[in-house]
Amino acid sequence: MKFIITFTFFIAFHIGAFSQSFNSAHFIDSLLLQMTIEEKAGQLSLFTNDWNDSGDMIQDQYVELIKDGKVGGIFNAHGAAYTRKLQEMAVNESRLGIPLLFGFDVIHGHHTIFPVPLAESSSWDLEAIERSARIAALEASATGLHWVFAPMCDISRDPRWGRVMEGAGEDPFLASAIAAARVKGFQGEGFVQPDAVAACVKHFAAYGAPQAGREYHSVDMSELTLREFYLPPYKAAVDAGAFTVMSAFNDLNGIPATANSFLLQKILRDEWNFKGFVVSDFTSVLELLNHGTAENAAQATLTALSSGTEMDMQAFFYLQNIPHLVNKGFLEKSVLDAAVRKVLQLKYELGLFNDPFRFCSVEREQKMLMKDEFLEASRDMARKSMVLLKNDASLLPLSKRLRKVALIGPLADSRQDMLGGWYAAGDGKKAVSLLDGLKSKLPDCEITFTKGCDIVAQDEQDFDTAIKLASEAELVILALGEPAWMTGEATSRTSLDLPGMQQELADKILSLGKNVVVVLFNGRPLTINKLDQNASTILEAWYPGTMAGSALADVLFGEYNPSGKLPMTFPRSVGQIPVFYNTKNTGRPWDGATNTTSRYIDSPNEPLYCFGFGLSYTSFIYGDLSVDKNQIIDNELVTATIELTNTGKFAGEEIVQLYIRDLVSSVSPALKNLKGFQKIMLQPGETKLVQFKIGRNDLAFYNKDLKRIAEPGEFEIMIGTDSMKLKTVRIRLL
Repeated sequence: MKFIITFTFFIAFHIGAFSQSFNSAHFIDSLLLQMTIEEKAGQLSLFTNDWNDSGDMIQDQYVELIKDGKVGGIFNAHGAAYTRKLQEMAVNESRLGIPLLFGFDVIHGHHTIFPVPLAESSSWDLEAIERSARIAALEASATGLHWVFAPMCDISRDPRWGRVMEGAGEDPFLASAIAAARVKGFQGEGFVQPDAVAACVKHFAAYGAPQAGREYHSVDMSELTLREFYLPPYKAAVDAGAFTVMSAFNDLNGIPATANSFLLQKILRDEWNFKGFVVSDFTSVLELLNHGTAENAAQATLTALSSGTEMDMQAFFYLQNIPHLVNKGFLEKSVLDAAVRKVLQLKYELGLFNDPFRFCSVEREQKMLMKDEFLEASRDMARKSMVLLKNDASLLPLSKRLRKVALIGPLADSRQDMLGGWYAAGDGKKAVSLLDGLKSKLPDCEITFTKGCDIVAQDEQDFDTAIKLASEAELVILALGEPAWMTGEATSRTSLDLPGMQQELADKILSLGKNVVVVLFNGRPLTINKLDQNASTILEAWYPGTMAGSALADVLFGEYNPSGKLPMTFPRSVGQIPVFYNTKNTGRPWDGATNTTSRYIDSPNEPLYCFGFGLSYTSFIYGDLSVDKNQIIDNELVTATIELTNTGKFAGEEIVQLYIRDLVSSVSPALKNLKGFQKIMLQPGETKLVQFKIGRNDLAFYNKDLKRIAEPGEFEIMIGTDSMKLKTVRIRLL
C-alpha cells in the first residue's frame, strides 16, 4: 500500500503537476493540501552532513528523516553522485517525494578558490567580482549544490573581528555594489539552466559590529546608524534578486536577530518587499535560550518562526515543536503554511520538482571543476586584489635578472594558508605557494628558503639560518602574516600585531641593510607600525587563493601592475578601533595644536593606511577638479570632471574615488562618504578626463525622523586617489 501511495503522489506531483497549465502558486497550493504538519515542519528544517573532505558522510538519523519526508535541505553535502544518492532517498522513498535543497558555504570559490572576499573587494572591480561568483556557481552547481551561503554583507569597522575576511570592508557604498555583483554572479540569468545557485544574504543584520570585536557578541547601535551605514549592502543584495536571507547570531539592541520582527518583518519584508525565505544561522534558534529571550524550545520556535525566520538550521527545534504548537493553537496554521510555501517556491524556481536530479550530473561535474579558464580567472582576481602599501626604494617591480633570492617566512611555502578561511571544497595541495610561483618565474635563479620561525611559536631557533641566507642573497622576500585558521568565524583577536616571533624575525632581516620586499598574507587589517617604519617595500597579498604564488610572481616581477585599494582602514593600534574614514567631525575637531580637541595624547588620529589607499608602479597626477554648474535644482545633475595623467613609466590602472560631504545638515554629517568610483587604465604619458554625475539622491541622508531626504545647502565634492588625498569643489542644492 505504501508503494502505491508513494507512486501515486510521484505521478501527481512529478508529471501532471508540471505541465505548463499549472503555475507555481497552483502547484504549491496543491502540494500543501497533501502535507501533514510534520512534513511541513520538515520542510522548514535544515540539517548538516557530517564534514569530511569528500563531503559524503551523513548520520543515520538524517537518512531516516529524509525517508520520512521530514527534511527540507541538507548542507555540507556535495558531489554529484552523493547528492543524487540523497535526493533519490527524498524523491523515491518519502511519501510525497519532495526534493531536498543542498546548501554549502561557497564563499570565495568552490574547488577553484579565489581570494577571500575582503581581498576581492580591494580590487574595486565589480565585473571581476561577479565573474568570481559566477565561476563558483558553475562549480558548485556541478557538484549537486543549489544554494550558497553568500554573499556576506556585514559592514565592519573593527578588524579585531576575524570575520572581516568574509565581507567587503567598512564602506556601505562599495559593499553595496559588491553585494549586488556577487548575487548576480551566483544566480546568473536565473535557473533555466542548472548552472546557477541561489544566493543567501547574510548575516541580517549588523553582525559585523559586535561589542569589543568579539564574535557573536551583542550589537547596540542607533537606528540612524543602522540605516545609514549597515543596512545598505543587505538591501542591495535583496534588490539584486537574492532568493534567501540568513539571520544573524547577534542580538540587536537587545533583540536576537533570529527572532527580531523589526528586522525580519518591518524592514526586510514590509519596506524592502523581500519575497524569499529567511534561514537561521547554525543553531541560532536554539541559542535564543542562551540569549535569555526564550524559556524553552517551544517558545524559541514560536518566537523565531512568528518573527520571520522560516527555516531552522540544525537546531531541530522546528521539527520537534511545530506540530505541538499548531495542535495546541499557539501557532497559526497560516503562519506555518506561509513559511513552507516560500521554501517550496525556491525548489520550484530551481526546477527540482520537474527534475530533482538536474544538478547531479557526474559527467558535467568532471568537466566543470578547476578548468584552465577558471584557474586563470582566479589568478587574475588575485592580481587585482593585491595592494601595494609601500615602495619607497622602488624595489618593485623586480628584475628577472636576479641570480640569488632568499625567501624567508612561515607563510612562504604554505599552500593551504593561501586558500584562507571558508575555502569550501578547495584542496590546499593544488594551491600554488609563493615559493612555487618564484621558482616558476625564475627558473635560472637560486632561490633559498627557510621559515625563519614558526608562525605562532615564541622561539628564534631558525633565526640564524634566515640571517645567513639573507646575508648571502641579492634580494630578500619576507613572507609574513596570519595563518588562515586565525581569521574567519570565531577568530577575534585583542592584538593585531604579527603573530609569534615574526616581527622579531623581520627586525633581524631588515637590520642587515639588504633589499627586502615584505609580502603580507592576512584576512584583516593588521597593526604593522614597526614594519612600516623599517621596511621600504610592503605588498598586501591577503589570502590570494588557488593561484596565489603565480599571481604574486606576476605582480612582483611587473607582469601585472598592482591597482588594489584598501576597502578597510589599517589602524596604528587596536586603541584606535573602531576606526573608519566616514567619521563625524565632533564639536571639537582636532586642529593640529589645541589640546582640548578630539585627539589621542599618544598617537595621531590618522590611521596607518586609510580607506581607499593603494600604490602603483607608475604615478598618477590629478588635475584641477571642476563642475559644469555649481548648483542643483530639482532633479538636475551636476557633472564633476577631473583630469588624470599617468606620469610614470608603466601602464597602470587607477581607482578614481568620489566622496561627498554635506557641510550643514539637521543631523551631524560624516566628514565624507564614498559616492562613486571608476577604474581607469592609462598608458605612460596618457591623460583622460574622468567624470561623475551627481544628483539629489547622492546628497541624501537619514534625518532625525529616519526619512531619507536631501536638504538644501552646500556640499563638498571630492575626487582623488584615496579617502585622504582629494581635490575639492563646492556645489549647492537649492
